[in-house]
Amino acid sequence: MRTLLRFMLFGAVAIPAFAQDPPPPDPPGASHPPVHAVRTDRPVSVDGLLNEDVWKNGEAISSFTQRDPDQGLPPRQRTEVRLAFDDDAVYVGARLYDTAPDSVVARLARRDNSAGSDAFGVMFDPYRDKRTGYYFMVTAAGVLLDGILMNDGWDDDSWDGVWQARAQRDKEGWTCEMRIPFSQMRFRSGEHMVWGVNFQRTLTRHGEQDALVYTPRGGSGYVSRFPELQGLDGLKSPRHIEVTPYVTNKTEHLSFENGSLSTYDPADPFHGGWKAKPAAGGDLRTSLGSKLTLNASINPDFGQVEIDPAVVNLSDVESFFSEKRPFFTEGVSIFRCGNNGANDYPGFNWPEPIFFYSRRIGRTPQGSTPSADYTDMPLATHILGAAKITGQLMPGWNVGTVQALTNREEATLRTGANETRYGVEPLTYYGVFRGMHEMNDRRQGLGLMTMTTARVFDGSGDPLRDQLNRNSVVTAMDGWTFLDQKRKWVISGYATGSVAQAGTARMTNLQRSFPHYYQRPDRPDLGVDPTATSLAGWGSRLWLNKQEGDVIFNAALGALSPGFDNNDLGFLFGGDVVNAHVFTGYQWQKPNSWRQYANVMGALASTWDFGGNSSLKALWIGGNLEQRNRWSWNASTFIQGAAFSPRKTRGGPLMASKPSASWSLYFDTNGNKPWFWYISANPYISADGSWSQSVNPSIRWRPVPNLGLEGGPDFYRGHTDSQFWDNNGTLATGSRFAELEQTQLSMNLRADYSATPNVSFQVFLQPLISTLRFHDLKELARSRTYEFVPVAPGPGTGGTFGSLRGNAVVRWEYLPGSTAYLVWTQERAAEDGVDEFDMAHSYHVVSRAPANNVFMVKLAHHFDL
Repeated sequence: MRTLLRFMLFGAVAIPAFAQDPPPPDPPGASHPPVHAVRTDRPVSVDGLLNEDVWKNGEAISSFTQRDPDQGLPPRQRTEVRLAFDDDAVYVGARLYDTAPDSVVARLARRDNSAGSDAFGVMFDPYRDKRTGYYFMVTAAGVLLDGILMNDGWDDDSWDGVWQARAQRDKEGWTCEMRIPFSQMRFRSGEHMVWGVNFQRTLTRHGEQDALVYTPRGGSGYVSRFPELQGLDGLKSPRHIEVTPYVTNKTEHLSFENGSLSTYDPADPFHGGWKAKPAAGGDLRTSLGSKLTLNASINPDFGQVEIDPAVVNLSDVESFFSEKRPFFTEGVSIFRCGNNGANDYPGFNWPEPIFFYSRRIGRTPQGSTPSADYTDMPLATHILGAAKITGQLMPGWNVGTVQALTNREEATLRTGANETRYGVEPLTYYGVFRGMHEMNDRRQGLGLMTMTTARVFDGSGDPLRDQLNRNSVVTAMDGWTFLDQKRKWVISGYATGSVAQAGTARMTNLQRSFPHYYQRPDRPDLGVDPTATSLAGWGSRLWLNKQEGDVIFNAALGALSPGFDNNDLGFLFGGDVVNAHVFTGYQWQKPNSWRQYANVMGALASTWDFGGNSSLKALWIGGNLEQRNRWSWNASTFIQGAAFSPRKTRGGPLMASKPSASWSLYFDTNGNKPWFWYISANPYISADGSWSQSVNPSIRWRPVPNLGLEGGPDFYRGHTDSQFWDNNGTLATGSRFAELEQTQLSMNLRADYSATPNVSFQVFLQPLISTLRFHDLKELARSRTYEFVPVAPGPGTGGTFGSLRGNAVVRWEYLPGSTAYLVWTQERAAEDGVDEFDMAHSYHVVSRAPANNVFMVKLAHHFDL
């Protein structure tokens, strides 16, 4: 494995040596004539009417081509676009002709949700790096969508700029106007500036996308194909300051404790009645010269984001939830590490680490408290302040950093008349530093990223010293190089290392926990060191990917050492693993009378631990079919041979795993229609007797253009022959298991109503019931086997868990960037000892469960100084 790491580091260092190769020829589409922007000295009223003189010049762009469904053919409808600019903003005016104007699809929805409407968009590459950029779109109903472009083909819609657009429908089709301030984009000032630009139009009723340039089927590269945008001569990157202060008032009534489900005593002095919590804070956005942008937030509040769904997790991996807080989602593509260069990164049981998992900042306090009559535990760690700096220092050099400081959190404990405070999370600093250098017209790239966490404990006697790391550092180097002039083949990958430091008690616990398990008796190369005050590890991964063509190919080899740990500011799905796969297939990209697209694929994958034990030998086969009517079909199977599981006993001896097979089946209808539905099914069987089946049908319906309803049941039922119980057995192995019967039913329900493009009402609701029955307790007889010795019969255990989570959000963007929110969040949860699934009983469990209610009003006003 050290050889693999050396090879990865050598490859990263050697990348610049390839930079002397001659540049490749321009990709298809790059020969499109330049697009010209016209300077205007007269104000443009953004009303969508196109009645200003600047929209009547002869500089219209109309050379669109179909991307879908009939690639390369002329569009069904004509489109004319003009660009203008002044010192503050770029303006876009588009006339979207339609011979059947009554058939234009215009559905109202919240921002960043097209709702299957006709739409028009402009894409800019201001740095002209042919790899990154921005997109701005507006639907025929006036709904705004925006985001960033990255990796020459990927996009991220989490970024929300402050800009304006309006749309109008008339007898010739529809029109739109956009005003996009230059302050919302980063670019280098100059006398003769050249950007990249592209335009795209969507005609929903035909399932059609038209554009100036696009990525051909079976091809790669998108931003690199953009035509030149000329005419912005003498434009200066503006120095600006945007300030968005906010005030909020949160009123809450808590009836039970999250996690334990313990109902608060009516005499609890901390949780009786309603409590109001007013707060204030603000966001700042400003340019640091013409090359960098600073985003900062003081006392941020994210009460308007959607609540996380409930889960029942019986594994040794913590539940992963995606980031939803705007400050941490907007413009963070620069912090994506490890997966740059190639357009596809299949895994096949590879536990790809997430190097920067921003939900660690402001997380639920991690410390435990001693027993008390009553405890007031903070629900989240308070973020004192956070800042991001991103930009491009010079052509090809992208940089970024995130800095955050979270407060020391204390629980309040009361026993009798005595009240004390007990630390549950220390004052903590988080820092992320990122740099990426692209060379030789993007043929090579080399990046470096460092994540650091430092905690300040309250003196030498702080109990948190025994529960948390004192500090940790993770560094990763990633990069890519194309192997041929046509950029069909690319090698990409990364090498990473981690170091965590803590006191001996915490370090002992860390060595014994997921994913390290240093106490495993059949791994003499590990072993728990009770005197250790640090833990170090490394990882590496290399991919070889074929970027385009009918034949699909991808291969990878990677490893994560037993000591690698990035969980302080990242997310780790596994460790002590060596994984490799070979993946190939064929795709039919040219449509015919009934097929729009199809492929068939297969892969072989293997995994070992660092002790040489095989933990995976697998075959994967799958295929996809999209019909001309936009119905889609997907099917795959994953067949695993006999192997060993180093984690099944959670620190105990190695355990054999029997052959198994799983299937994934999926079908959906045309997503552009008002009525859309899909269904997925995922059966599983194993030679050890385990089996499961999950079925998830769902619908999305728009009964009227401004109302969307979505939801469906997710039903799971299964039998697990060996569910881990504990490591307190009497045999040499010590690992005990139980058979498990589980039935679970949940639903994700959403409603989205929009009165205007700027006023919306959304509701999310997730009921969940899960019944568990554990029985036939047994103990692993010997290491490296799947043989058990029954434990003395005892009563079965289990029960029903019921949960109902949801929130309702009214959002009003009364001015660009200025928003008012009214939010109600409720959570109900309870459990009992009934271990047989019964819908009527489960309904009573949930309906009678105590509720936590939170009401919040928030007002954020944007100032452009």
